[in-house]
Amino acid sequence: MKKRNDESFWAGFVRKVAAKESRKIRARRDKNQIIWFGLGLLGLVGWSVVTPTLLGTALGVWIDTQFPSRVSWTLMLMFGGLILGCLNAWHWVSREQAQMEKMQKQEAKEEPKNE
Repeated sequence: MKKRNDESFWAGFVRKVAAKESRKIRARRDKNQIIWFGLGLLGLVGWSVVTPTLLGTALGVWIDTQFPSRVSWTLMLMFGGLILGCLNAWHWVSREQAQMEKMQKQEAKEEPKNE
């Protein structure tokens, strides 16, 4: 009986060490990718906010010069573009976060449970 418990203990121990080792190797290998991925996501979020804001501003300036009125179309369309850009950025960030959580769950499934 004692020998059986020792074998299961060592088998569990070996699985835990192997899982931690593979996680460490993967983290070292993906280190540079994570940095570039973060910078790319930052750029994507920035451009997804700036582009609709600038387009809204440009359209507003054109409308204001072509059709003068009491209402400033430049300000309204600039804020509309800003809101649209923020919603777009929120969409991208939430999608990337969902992908990261999915990867973490898959990695957690690969790890052995405590015995």
